[in-house]
Amino acid sequence: MRRRLTRFGVMVAIGALAGGATAAPATLAAGTDQTYLIVYQAKAVPSDAASRISAAGGTLVASYGAIGVAVARSSSSTFKANVKADSRVAAAAATANTAVRLNDDQQANDSAPTPNTPATDGDNLSGLQWDMIQIHTPEAHAITGGNSGVLVGDIDTGIDFTHPDLAPNIDVANSANCVSGAPVPGTAAQDDNGHGTHTAGTIAAASNGIGIVGVAPNVKIAGIKAGNADGFFFPESVICAFMWAGSHGVDVTNNSYFADPWLFNCKNDAEQRAIFSAEQRAILYAESKGVVVVAAEGNQADDLAHPTKDATSPDDTTPVVRDITNACAVIPVEVPGVVGVTADGNKAIKSFYSSYGMGTVQVIAPGGDSILQRTPAAPNGRVLSTWPTGFPCLRLVVDAGASYCYLQGTSMASPHVAGLAALIASQHPTWGFGAITGKITSTADPMACPDTAQYAFFPATDNGAPQVCTGGTSYNSFNGHGQVNALSAVH
Repeated sequence: MRRRLTRFGVMVAIGALAGGATAAPATLAAGTDQTYLIVYQAKAVPSDAASRISAAGGTLVASYGAIGVAVARSSSSTFKANVKADSRVAAAAATANTAVRLNDDQQANDSAPTPNTPATDGDNLSGLQWDMIQIHTPEAHAITGGNSGVLVGDIDTGIDFTHPDLAPNIDVANSANCVSGAPVPGTAAQDDNGHGTHTAGTIAAASNGIGIVGVAPNVKIAGIKAGNADGFFFPESVICAFMWAGSHGVDVTNNSYFADPWLFNCKNDAEQRAIFSAEQRAILYAESKGVVVVAAEGNQADDLAHPTKDATSPDDTTPVVRDITNACAVIPVEVPGVVGVTADGNKAIKSFYSSYGMGTVQVIAPGGDSILQRTPAAPNGRVLSTWPTGFPCLRLVVDAGASYCYLQGTSMASPHVAGLAALIASQHPTWGFGAITGKITSTADPMACPDTAQYAFFPATDNGAPQVCTGGTSYNSFNGHGQVNALSAVH
């Protein structure tokens, strides 16, 4: 999800103006047009927002009345001050030049729902899917492969609509490109990075004889593009994505990225607090609509429950090393109700790069480990999934003309859990997100803390702290409640 560490050959990284005079908009230098989030006190956007934003020197891009957030663009140096002069505005913040890019290891369907039918795991590359064997998805598929009435929204860099292992399950009508902050429905969500196609395959690659089989091969998947071609997830895009998911019948979202402009978003900073508030409102809105939100823990080998330093962000410009505390949080994984996922490899211990933390992690799932956990079943330690044809991949596999790529990261772990949530939702269509989350955690296989001496070579990438596992077998900071077990969850 984040930065590349080449010494290990792995990317580890994740308004209105009312009353009083306003300053005349001052034009910034050419090329400095910026996007702003405007967070209103009430969870509503005033009816005069567009005209007031225009008077302040900006243009309204999108209005999300259900959460009281607007997205605007302006080249005025006084725009934010003008907008904040309105007593109805709680906060405003620019979103450019502060994003956190994902980095993992790599150098409308309107038919009637199909029933909860079994699936098979005999596709051409199924034998390479150590990750699925490890969490017992083939046995689970003998019971159910999911129901096409269940929809997973993969909030990522988009999806390859033409990939033959994904196309049968893609819901085009409920896919959208949210990169601008305003949704553009349909095939505008075409993947231009590769990351989204990879996570989508783990969730819902079809059981069709070719390539691989996803955790939930009979469900539908929508590509909700919030990450751009460079892998940056700006706040306006993430807000748009969750609002789209919450209003378009999405049952589960996968989130293999960090949404904050800053990796750790500190609430004692006005700019970061505004963005944190807007993003959290959007996520809680989706949850209020019954959406199960699954998120990757991150690839900094850091203890999110005890953060001390952030040297990663903003990584679209020049990172600023800063001391941080628990007043600083990571979105989406630290938002209430979100299912946080750490990564393990084929030896079923936490992956060397995976972040962790008491209270932030619920379960662990296969994400790969190219250093500590290479085995005969996983000779390169990584997870195989779908990939757009023609995109670069260091470990490419081709089957029936379709491309597949080996990657590692908590980005690869999270979609296993999203797929499992979809299987559970298929069996229990009336359950809310809390019940589904409870089923995931209660059926996980408990895992005790491993010997942490083996992680000494890879301290936290931001603060250099050693990796420390705390807690007992039933719940600990590395594994949460344990490794997900698809068979136990659907049995």
